[in-house]
Amino acid sequence: MKTEHLLFWVAVGLYGLSACSYIFGLISKQDKLFSLGLYSALAGFIPHVLVIALRWMATGISPFITISESITFGMFSAVLIFLVFEFTNKKVRPLGVLVMPVAFVLMGWAGTLMKDAATQLAPALQSAWIWVHIIGAATGFGAVLTAAGIGLMYLLKEKNSGGIYGKLPDTQTLDNLAYRFVAGGFILYGLMIVSGAFWSNQVKGSYWAWDPVEVWSLISWLTYGIYLHLRITFGWRGKKLAWYSLIAMIAMIISYWGIPFTMETFHQGFRIEH
Repeated sequence: MKTEHLLFWVAVGLYGLSACSYIFGLISKQDKLFSLGLYSALAGFIPHVLVIALRWMATGISPFITISESITFGMFSAVLIFLVFEFTNKKVRPLGVLVMPVAFVLMGWAGTLMKDAATQLAPALQSAWIWVHIIGAATGFGAVLTAAGIGLMYLLKEKNSGGIYGKLPDTQTLDNLAYRFVAGGFILYGLMIVSGAFWSNQVKGSYWAWDPVEVWSLISWLTYGIYLHLRITFGWRGKKLAWYSLIAMIAMIISYWGIPFTMETFHQGFRIEH
């Protein structure tokens, strides 16, 4: 087994350990399992970074061309945001109960799609805009995934008191944190769409072509725009928005990886291989 593949599956295994630790920690209400989950995620993040670095150095190709690389890079951003938030805000330790199972499942899927041969990016598609496009998408996904995790913490806090739930911030604080992450994700996802339009214009001579990925990206962006509109204009708070953030995450995952994988799209030309 190549070093790159070995490191990849070590990362997946540690993310799986982290996910199980968070889930069983929530069920058994044991803080120690949350700590195990956090440090397992941190340990898994190290080989995760090495996999991206090794592939990049070996091929000299941006590490997000194939669907496997795209998922790997997207989860790199998501786990990085999660770890930074966890280590800077120790009152939300159960947050990984949503974030890490998602990371484990998507990374496992990426592993089944991994290929040894690197895919060359067509010269016509090479542009500085691709970096802005991909980084905006990946960090935006990480932000809204964290927001969904905080939304879950809100729902758990609302129904339970004492023990591990008593250590969580109050519901208003959780609501405000989720709002900030959604706002950040909305801005970053908007950056993804705008940069993608400029990139498309360079490649095809048009800013928008109603490609299925473009349409679903717009739907996802508008979904979080509606979240902000409901909160700012209509004064929605708490439970409604917590559920909204969890449901919106489904649309995000479909648009980012589901649609490009299942349909023939322009994006197939630079990163998708059926």
